[in-house]
Amino acid sequence: MTVRRDFKDPARCRPDLVIGREEPFAEAREQLARGGSVLLHGPAGIGKSTVLRALAAENAGGAPTVLRCSATESESHLPFLALADLFGLVLERVCGALPAAQRTALESALTGRGESTLQRDGLALRLAVLSTLRALAAEGPVLVVADDLQWLDSASAELLGFAARRLGDAPVQMLCAVRTEGTEGQEYDRHLRACPPDTRVVRLGPFSRTQVSALLDHRGYPGLSRTTVRDIHRTSDGNPLFALELGRALAESPARPRPGEPLPVPTSLRALVLSRLEMLSDDARRTLLVASAGARPTPALLHAAGRDHAEEETAQAAALGLLATDPEEPALRFAHPLISAALYAEAPAHERRAAHAALSTAASDPIERARHLALATTGTDPEVAARLAEAAALARDRGAPSVAASLGLLAARHTPADRTPGPDERRLQAAEDAITAGEADLARDIAREVLTRATVPAERVRAWMVVIEAAGQALGEVDAVFPQVLADAGDDPRLLALVHYQLAWRELVVDGDFGKARREAAHAADLAARGADRRTELMALAFQSSTETLMGHPDAPATIKRALREPQDPYVACHHNGAGMARFRWLLMSDQLPEARKSITGLLREARRRGMVESEVHFLRFLADTELRSGHCGRALDLARESLRLARDSGIGEGASAMLASLAEASGGDVERALALAREAADHAEVDGDQMYLSRALAAFGYAQSVAGDAAGAVRSLRRVRELEQGMGITDPARGRWHGDLAEALVRIGEPGEAQELINLTRVHALRLDRAGVLAVLDRAEALVRAARGQHEAAQKQLTSAQDRLGRLGYGLEEARAAFALARLRARRPGTAPGHAPYDEAARLFRRCRALPWLRQVDAAVAAGPVEPDTVSAATSAALDGLASMERQVASLVMEGATNREIAARLFISVKTVEATLTRVYRKLGIRSRVDIVRLAAGRRTK
Repeated sequence: MTVRRDFKDPARCRPDLVIGREEPFAEAREQLARGGSVLLHGPAGIGKSTVLRALAAENAGGAPTVLRCSATESESHLPFLALADLFGLVLERVCGALPAAQRTALESALTGRGESTLQRDGLALRLAVLSTLRALAAEGPVLVVADDLQWLDSASAELLGFAARRLGDAPVQMLCAVRTEGTEGQEYDRHLRACPPDTRVVRLGPFSRTQVSALLDHRGYPGLSRTTVRDIHRTSDGNPLFALELGRALAESPARPRPGEPLPVPTSLRALVLSRLEMLSDDARRTLLVASAGARPTPALLHAAGRDHAEEETAQAAALGLLATDPEEPALRFAHPLISAALYAEAPAHERRAAHAALSTAASDPIERARHLALATTGTDPEVAARLAEAAALARDRGAPSVAASLGLLAARHTPADRTPGPDERRLQAAEDAITAGEADLARDIAREVLTRATVPAERVRAWMVVIEAAGQALGEVDAVFPQVLADAGDDPRLLALVHYQLAWRELVVDGDFGKARREAAHAADLAARGADRRTELMALAFQSSTETLMGHPDAPATIKRALREPQDPYVACHHNGAGMARFRWLLMSDQLPEARKSITGLLREARRRGMVESEVHFLRFLADTELRSGHCGRALDLARESLRLARDSGIGEGASAMLASLAEASGGDVERALALAREAADHAEVDGDQMYLSRALAAFGYAQSVAGDAAGAVRSLRRVRELEQGMGITDPARGRWHGDLAEALVRIGEPGEAQELINLTRVHALRLDRAGVLAVLDRAEALVRAARGQHEAAQKQLTSAQDRLGRLGYGLEEARAAFALARLRARRPGTAPGHAPYDEAARLFRRCRALPWLRQVDAAVAAGPVEPDTVSAATSAALDGLASMERQVASLVMEGATNREIAARLFISVKTVEATLTRVYRKLGIRSRVDIVRLAAGRRTK
């Protein structure tokens, strides 16, 4: 496949901008930084040249000499051409250093004057290239940049390979790129012969859907919907060049493809992928067109569609590389999805309709038959519309709401305006299916279109509900909608129930007012009951019960029972805002972890069966949360990452998934990534104006800061969480479970008094609501307060009790943290032997949880050795009486001559915390530096 160089780039394109290649770019950068060489490889259009240019630009500054060549297929037969590109501008600098025979042979090869060939001057040429590179390296590092090695003329490739294998320690690096096809095999092996022995091979693979979206945004096509980006990703198979060309064609085309049709393929790509079609017979081309129109074409399907010689014709296509062959796979597969799309786009409209007409009778699946019938039909046709509506209902029942939405739009297109149900009613059903499938932008566009002409109140309110649902957590963006939709609803209780249900969400998400949200939900439930709308009534009751649970409201259990009464609605039963979810949340907050896991696993299974993407995102996250609380950090991390991937692909719940992924990373993965994810979650919440998830994101950030050793940062973040939750009226400490983390961080920065106040206040609510897990964590934090005040024996007893209770409740990670705190306390006892012994239990529990960041803390504590008990001489105690516990400990260690890093290691706090504590000590004692502390102590001793 030959990639043309004349593709049209958007005006805003930056060729030096590398998108979606962070990992391979970092791998190549690291290799080059070590003085090694790099060979990039991958298929045509995958972005090798872009990465090559970026790496070359980044490394050119460190190399006085940069030699470049970029081969092309049309010039690959010309001997020594690449060598001329590389050495043409530097030959004069080094020719004096070459022996006469080598200089003559090289000049003859580069200039074309004479008859130099590898056969005649082979040894002289080989040595000349080697000597040239060594001479240049004597002046400083040399970087050789070679693109498209597959088109390198054979003479240049041979000479470069000879020199590369013999350069030894000379500072010459090679940065090369070569085209390879497929993911298996070692196609690049022969090109490695032109590179030094230490060359690292870096493969560039296809982009994910998220990366394709980012690429299109950065290259000037930000207005494409997520549904369109999904289709671009599927058609391009993640190839960035193909994706950009498809994005450009769609951005420049006023018309969008009909539902069920492939994307339009621009002429530039058609010529690129269909050049081999001219070698096919007309019959073989028609057979491939039928295959491209089918969803899963097989030889049997092609026979049923009238292609009598399908086997021979598809074999011919496979021999030309248009089809991929797999003996174990009965379905035919195009070598690249773009070939199928281009083949379809190239065919005249009447041939496409004929292919669909043949498939409408040949396909065995009723959904496929209906789709092909629609695409074979022009104009309105009530019979075709009815069959499409039936197929959409069948797809919905099968758990394929995206397919149902596509079929629903086709049904609307073929529905006459005077029929019931009418075209717009079918469009709204398609929009609701799109919401279920996670295609919020498609749903919003459909609803907005309906609103331009709808006059019936029920249709208008239904369309407004889609617009509001499509906004997701960013309800502040649709604030202006509510007065209009209330006016459209009039005094109809069914319609008003829908509006007040959404108003309840608005009060919760935008204003963060749980009390008002609860009252709106209760009102919506009453209106729905009056209007005999059981689905909305159940959703409103589920919302009310969830809000009451989070508030610690005494009516929560009774409301959950009301929401679970029969008759139930199957959609609500497995919805992420339904009664099943409300019950799960209550189980989780009530410390019933096994039941909570069973509940959320069942909900996830049903959501997947029904194709409810948004619910799947949230249920994955909640299952990860359950596993994390149970101490299964590895499993939680896998689930959290899966939820985040799905959230980013669908654009649903990204902030919430990032928040939970942060907690999972801080507990069982990478702490730096945890901090980054928590910041991302907070940014999402800030942009959306979502107070509820802002508090959750900040709690995750505070936890990650605490694990990272930044106690002062954790205190700042978690104090803000406290302010937010107080403002929202949240009193149940089981909602975020951040209180113990804040109390422990306060102890570490020398504020045990504030920590104890927090513990006392939180304990009141935990006792009222019977939150046993929260009470045990509070006891763990209170033990640290006691230890800071010198009550070591009482602290040990309290920690032992807390660890036992947390273990019995099933909170594996919290149990391990209690064991770690107890080990730290015991390590301070006089006479404690150095080594692992005090920490063995904590290490065992953390290993069982796969809590890697916590295990690293245990290792650091063991490496620091036993900590002497905090003692302060009588001569200095008077000067330290006015300091808090942490401040006294830090000041005492300064008097012993310890550095800030040594103090941090001995007290298990960060260096930043030591610095902040010393600043307070200086202020309280009226001094300016650590030297003054030592002088103060010395002065006290001499009195």
